[in-house]
Amino acid sequence: MADSRAVTKAVVPVAGLGTRFLPITKAVPKEMLPVIDTPTIQLVVEEAAMAGLRDVLMVTTRRKNAIEEYFDRNEELEDALAAKGDEAGLDEVRAPAGLAQIHYVRQGSPLGLGHAVLCAAAHVGNEPFAVLLGDDFIDKRDPLLDRMLQVRQQRGGSVVALMEVEPDQVSAYGCVAIKPTDEDDVVTVTDLVEKPEPGQAPSNWIIIGRYICDPSIFSVLAHTPPGRGGEIQLTDALRTLAISDRADASGDGVVGPDGGGVHGVLFRGRRYDTGNKIDYLRTLIQFACDRPDIAPEFVPWLREYLDSMLPASSAS
Repeated sequence: MADSRAVTKAVVPVAGLGTRFLPITKAVPKEMLPVIDTPTIQLVVEEAAMAGLRDVLMVTTRRKNAIEEYFDRNEELEDALAAKGDEAGLDEVRAPAGLAQIHYVRQGSPLGLGHAVLCAAAHVGNEPFAVLLGDDFIDKRDPLLDRMLQVRQQRGGSVVALMEVEPDQVSAYGCVAIKPTDEDDVVTVTDLVEKPEPGQAPSNWIIIGRYICDPSIFSVLAHTPPGRGGEIQLTDALRTLAISDRADASGDGVVGPDGGGVHGVLFRGRRYDTGNKIDYLRTLIQFACDRPDIAPEFVPWLREYLDSMLPASSAS
């Protein structure tokens, strides 16, 4: 069923410990690790703002003060740049504070992504909202969020972003069972499994870190017990909504939360992952090769460096 309520709010969970990047994340939030000269979290907020989501709630912890400071004004630095006549630098340091109206709430204990989303209930209220994970982002040339918002408006319920991966990668993600709709890039999600065991996944389509959630998700999360890893999983709550919608459609008399079901957008564009070291390095190199101010010098050096690593027999 279509739902005309506009989505204007985004929730960005940034309370994770970042253990994959220790020891740097002992002092620096992983979301502040730079993609060349811009922290990942700014790229995530830019993505939200480009889709019209200019009310952003960060779900944070006491160890993430650097994020709050980054999105605040720094008058001392601005005055210094202004005195030097550095207008370009001044624009760059002012830009983060102007992207969106940013709010913060703390997640007191690391109880999982579902719990982090539940922490946003008071701010979001009875409105649909987006969830953007803070350690991956979508290329600006691929407006995934715009498409997800369109699907939400047309079909109601919740919407998840899906990417197809190799079978050996499925167990690292939330995975879905799907059935087609009348649109090539939209599916109905009939079941969800968080990090299935190898060989037991319902498909090769995984959930990437973008969601449009119906507000009914809050009541479901409030009654969702800890799942995999002893954490409250957002995947489990979405599964409840998907299965409830499937049961209602079958007419078997089962009554569940009225959440409008779950749909998926099949995404085949460019996604950048900064959640682990190898993918983070790949992202850095891809961005460096795309940057017009860096690529002309960096790409020839990279080619030369890689050639120098080849065995002499291969080089010949």
